[in-house]
Parts: sequence; structure tokens; C-alpha cells
Amino acid sequence: MKKLFIIWGLIYSTLSFGQDTLPSMEKDTTQLDEVILISQRKLSNYRQEKTLSSIDDYLEKSNRITMVKRGNYAWEPTLSNMTSERLNVTIDGMQIFGACTDKMDPITSYVDVSNLKRVTIASGQEGTENGHCVGGAVDLQLPESKYYDFGLKSSVDLGYETNGNYRTAGLDVEYSGSRFYLNADGIFRKSDNYGAGNNQEVLYSQFQKYNISLQGSYKLSENHQLDANVIYDKATDVGYPALPMDVSLAEALITSVTHSFENDSAFIKSWESKLYFNTITHIMDDSQRPDVPIRMDMPGWSDTYGFYSKVKIEANKHSLLFNLNGFYNRSLAEMTMYPNDSNQPLMFMYTWPDIRTLYSGMYAKDAYAISENATVSANVRLGVQNNTIGNEVGLESLQIFYPDLTDSKNRFLMGFAADYLYKKPNYDISFGVGYGERAPSVSEGYGFFLFNSFDNFDYIGNPYLSNEKSFQANIKANYSIYDFKIGIESSYFYIMDYIIGEIDTTLSAMTIGASGVKVYTGLDHASIFDVYLNTSYNFTEKFSVNGTVGYNYGQGSNNEPLPIIKPFSYVAEVAYATSKFNAALQLEGNANQSRFSSFYGEDETPAYGVLNLNLGNVVNLKNNKLVFKYGVENILDSFYSTYADWNNIPRQGRNFYINASFIIR
Repeated sequence: MKKLFIIWGLIYSTLSFGQDTLPSMEKDTTQLDEVILISQRKLSNYRQEKTLSSIDDYLEKSNRITMVKRGNYAWEPTLSNMTSERLNVTIDGMQIFGACTDKMDPITSYVDVSNLKRVTIASGQEGTENGHCVGGAVDLQLPESKYYDFGLKSSVDLGYETNGNYRTAGLDVEYSGSRFYLNADGIFRKSDNYGAGNNQEVLYSQFQKYNISLQGSYKLSENHQLDANVIYDKATDVGYPALPMDVSLAEALITSVTHSFENDSAFIKSWESKLYFNTITHIMDDSQRPDVPIRMDMPGWSDTYGFYSKVKIEANKHSLLFNLNGFYNRSLAEMTMYPNDSNQPLMFMYTWPDIRTLYSGMYAKDAYAISENATVSANVRLGVQNNTIGNEVGLESLQIFYPDLTDSKNRFLMGFAADYLYKKPNYDISFGVGYGERAPSVSEGYGFFLFNSFDNFDYIGNPYLSNEKSFQANIKANYSIYDFKIGIESSYFYIMDYIIGEIDTTLSAMTIGASGVKVYTGLDHASIFDVYLNTSYNFTEKFSVNGTVGYNYGQGSNNEPLPIIKPFSYVAEVAYATSKFNAALQLEGNANQSRFSSFYGEDETPAYGVLNLNLGNVVNLKNNKLVFKYGVENILDSFYSTYADWNNIPRQGRNFYINASFIIR
């Protein structure tokens, strides 16, 4: 990896500073990824009803994303019916890995809407720009620096929700000069236990968190700038009603330094290089639970050092993107059990035995404009990964099940995709194919007696797992005539060596009350299919309706339905909007989940429908602005759970809310 750093640095210093005299070719390119814009201090026509929503709420508005809910905080994003192991979730292109063996701290939980500008969502191999995946990618992108020379401005945010007595407060201060930019932002969120429909309290659903971010930038010259970013996120007293344990601390420090070059008239349009470091501490405990068979503490740590260097080039009809990246991660987790009999000794084990992951890889993409209306693109990612078990006791524990196991394993990973896009003023169509691989996650490869409350089994990792491999095909089409728009999108994944747990009857469970032990293995293959239909119609410039329906299917080679596959779903909205006021009435829901997977611990989830009303106002106060968003969620106070709610925990009942943002210019 050191050689890669040196070679890339030499190329970078040679080319990026000498492009001012090279010719260029302007061209229009279309990105097929889905983009969610996040601008918490503006009144938006987007379906998002609250400007101070959590990042979880923003993500769940996407067609392809569903959030697995284990409590009222830190939901796990799934994309195209695949959970986080099969996805590449990054923050501004930076690799970050959670420190919880129970996935109670997804990467999305360590940022806030106050940090972000947009979220880019890419399905399948279109999502490999920042790393390998089979299901796709979610990149949480930080805002760019602004050299607008407007001086100092600030904003204050306040929010309140009746359900759970949920309070939010935020402060943002921004300074922009001709060469220097600085932004400081902080937000605090606190909620008591929320209530499900019919005013049923959901115990252990409280949480408290604050997030602070600092962004500084200096313009070195007309084409070069240097940026530094720091995000500190800390959550305490986080309850997880769907799990047997809560979280006393989830803490992250995320830092980066970036050099960027931009020149629209040069051969190299942009070159961005980033060095980053992040560290996460996550502590699970059950000290607040009144009756447990045995007390446990389960801390975990994850440290990641990484870099990337991305170059965008335009030549003739080609738009090229190259990304060289690498990272080093250390993941360690342990468990201490305290017997109720104080005369009994403590029990201790490593659940992640200090796994060191070293990765380096290269991504390349070429979008070629065949004509004014047609573009064909292809991308490829190649990478080398090494896993090393850094803890001798942990290695010896795994050698109980794998006597010949060594402390190191190398893997070669690859992926490629090709897409075709044809675009006219009133319609467009695109289709693509791809192949990708991923390495097993730390839990899948090296986990040691990880309890899964979803199916009530302990899990043991398998270091000998093969890389999971996926073939993908997708198609997307949109058509508009006058004020009517309709679109359809669909994807199909054929996944080989599909990693999932299988019961091993020769092993005994470690967790009291567990049904047995599962060892991670690879199904011969699995298939996942989805299709979505989107429509909208503008009756006038101010009045519109839109709707979405979707169908998903998943099946393994063992003829069992795959777990956490979304049933038939729908969203319908009637909206009215002017420059200073908007209102929308929304109906969203799922059909009955009849194809549930009892083999993997699922049960049937009844159909549901939820009605929401949201409104917004903008009030101009000389040069300042006051933005209100208010409304009511789950108007009918329905009691319901979705297919993705862990152990059928119910979602929120009726909730009145108001958000206010005061922007001082």
C-alpha cells in the first residue's frame, strides 16, 4: 500500500498542477444514481415533512431504502432488500465501520442532517466508486465550501414532537470570505419513550444524542483549495426495545483533510485527494433492564485510517473517473458476563478477536457519449484485502472450531458494470448489467457466539467463507407528457455463495435461552427482484399528486424465502405549494407480508396504512428568514409494525410536531 501512495502522489503532483493550458471538451452527462437533497433550513417540495428529521427519516423516503428498526434511534439502512453487510455505506467517500456486533450503530447514526448536503444512492455495481459491494452504496456527502464573501451568517433550529416528548435544538455559524471559509454546527436530540398506536408506551425507546461538526477551508489559488473536517457524535442512554440490551455510549470522531483541484477548461476537470481517520467506541449493557438471566457488558471499538484520490477527466466524448483508495481498520469487541452468584467467577470472551483489515483498490469509469441523446458507460473495481487476527486468545477460541486456522487471510475482489442511457426531452430509458464480489464482514468471518434476537440463535463466524458474488441486471424508464410523468425501475440480483447462518446441531448455545447455534455458510445461490412504478401529475403550478407502488421478491437455493424482503408497498400524496407555503397529505403503507421466512425467524406482518399531514411556512423578516414546518404523523393513531421492525416492535402512534428555523443573514 505504501507503494500505491507514492506512485499516486507522483502522478498527482505531475498532472494536477499543470493543466491550465490543456484543451477541453464540454459535454452533458447524466448520473443514474438517486440523490436525496438535504437542506434543513429551506422550505422544500420534497416529500420530507420535517426539516429537523433524523437522517433515518430522510433515507426512508427513498424507494429502494428501508430502515431496519430496533428502537427509536440508529436504524439500519437496507438497499434493494440487502442489509449493511452487502452495502458500501460511506461518509463523503470515507470508509467507516461500526463497533457493535449487533449492528446497533450503523454508519448513518454517526452523522446528522446538519452535517450533510446530499445522500447519493446507487444500486448494485453502480455503487462501487468508494468500495466493493453486491447490493449498492449509500454515500452521505458533506457540503462544499462556499467562497461567496458574504461574511458572517447563522441560524437557529428548534423542534418539538409530542410523541416521546422529543426535543431538538441546533445552532449553525458560517463565515465566508473570498479565500477562507469556516462553518461550525451543533445539534442536540433527546426523546423519552415513544408511544405506539392507542397510546401504548414502548419501553426502552428513549435516547439522547448531540453532534458537533467543524469545517474549514482555504483557497490556495484559483484552482486549488484545502479543506479540513471534524465531526464528533455522542449518543448516551439509548434504549433498544427490540433487543435484550441497551447502549450506554455510542461515540465517534470523524476527521479528514482534503486537497481539491478544479478547472473546467482543463483536460483534468477535477482531482480530489483525502486523508482521513475515524474512531468509534460503542458500549452495550443491560444495567437498566430489571430482570435478565445474567448481567453483561459488551464494549466494541473500531478505528479506521484511509485515503482516496479521485480524478475526473474529459476528452473528446469520454468522461473518465479514476479512484485509488485504501484503508486500514481495526475492529475489536468483547463480552464480560457477571453471574448472579457473586461466588462464581466472571466469564470473558472476545466476540471480535481484534480483526485488522488492510485494503487497497482501484476504480475506473468511462461514460462515452455515442450521440447527443445516448451514453454508454462502463466501470470496473479491483481490490486486494487482507484480514489478520490480532488477538492470540481470540485466534485460539476460533481454532476450537477451525483447528487449522491461521491468523491471516488474503482475498482478491473484483466488480464491473455497463450501462446504456438514451435520453430525449420527454422520455429516457436506461438498462445495465454488472458483476460484483464482496468479502465476508467481520461478524460473518470471525464472530464468536454473537446472539441474534431476531431468530434466537448464537452465531459463529466462518473464516473459510468464499467471496459472495452477484450478477445484476437493471432497467429504468421515464416518460412525461405535459404535466403527467410516469416512471418504472426494476432490478434483479442473482447472488452466488449467499452468506447466511445455518444451524449446527453439534454445538451448544452460549446465550441463556438461545435456541441453538448457527454457523455462517454460503447458500449455493439466492435471487432478489424488485420493481417500482412512480407517477405524478400537476393539476396547476401549485397543486399536484404523486404516487409510488413497489413489489419485491427474494428466494434462496434452499427454497426458503430470504429474510427482510419488502412486501407490496405504496405511497400516495396530494400536495399544494407556493413560494411561502406548502401542504401535503400522504398515505403510505405495505400489504400483508405473506412470503415471510419462518426458517430465518420471521413471522407474518399484517397490512397497514398510515396517513400523514405536513405543512410549512416561510416568513421574511427584512434580510432574515423564519421557516416553520409542522403537522401530524399517523393521524388515525394506527397500531402497526412493518416487516423491517425487529421482533415486531410497533412504530409510533399519532405525533404532532413543529420545527422552526431562524436564518440570520
